[in-house]
Amino acid sequence: MKIPVFVVHGFLESGKTRFVLETLSDEYFSGGERNLVIACEEGIEEYDEEVLKKANATLVMLEDKSELNEMFLTECQKKYKPTQIVLEYNCMWGLDELRDMYMPKGWFVAQVITTVDASTFDVYLKNMKSLFMEMAKDSDLILFNRSTDETPAAAYKRNMRAVNPKAQVVFEKEDGEQLQFEEEMPFDINADVIEIADADYGIWYIDAMDHPEKYDGRTLKFTGMVYINKRLPQGYFVPGRMAMTCCADDTAFIGFLCKSSYVDRLKSKQWISVTAKAHVEKREEYSGEEGIVLHSTHIKSARKPEEELVYF
Repeated sequence: MKIPVFVVHGFLESGKTRFVLETLSDEYFSGGERNLVIACEEGIEEYDEEVLKKANATLVMLEDKSELNEMFLTECQKKYKPTQIVLEYNCMWGLDELRDMYMPKGWFVAQVITTVDASTFDVYLKNMKSLFMEMAKDSDLILFNRSTDETPAAAYKRNMRAVNPKAQVVFEKEDGEQLQFEEEMPFDINADVIEIADADYGIWYIDAMDHPEKYDGRTLKFTGMVYINKRLPQGYFVPGRMAMTCCADDTAFIGFLCKSSYVDRLKSKQWISVTAKAHVEKREEYSGEEGIVLHSTHIKSARKPEEELVYF
């Protein structure tokens, strides 16, 4: 029997318990299941016994990470015979411990959710950025709760998508309604040639990842570094930029495939100005998914940007 484990983590007072209670209150989630909630830290909000009862959920509280071990989880399986588990994890216990955690036969991680208090996100990002980005990398859903009209949602979303392109990023207001916001682009997407300034490359890249159809058939112009690899198809290279996704020691090269008859004349790490038409194609290089593929019309040497790293 397959038993899904839903991992909910985030910093203290980020809304984990509230999220779990709201999820358990959803009949679609908890109906007909024997739910086991394992809570690894106690915050201000307590678990409502009435909600737990209606959801047929048993709550087990842990106080120390040493308690979350093979013997404990095996005993949980025998004693409660759950068909579904919610693990409210204390991220301060370490994410490696979570990744390497023993699970009884049949248990598997079905979804990882990171909760974020939008009102304190900047403080945590400044002081504990590495830990937060580690959480975001593993997440399927990143939920910014307590969002307001003043929340810089577009910038926060770009940060999260840069770290984890596959994660769903949602912003909720205090009343539970989703925050609606416009992701304004700092360039004219309707221009005959969309010119991407050096400082806007990261914004464009994330938008093109999220909405490739917006750029299908459009002509783009930007400055990038040449990436050449034998594993790329013949006649293709990647013009892109180095991006800082977490800290100065955690950078990644970001860019899209580009087809060009100039490939043989290019050198790896050379800076170039690229003019190319974008097409949406399903590619093995994109794990079989659709993505932007550039078809160059003009390439010339260029100076490297004043700031080589891309920030989000």
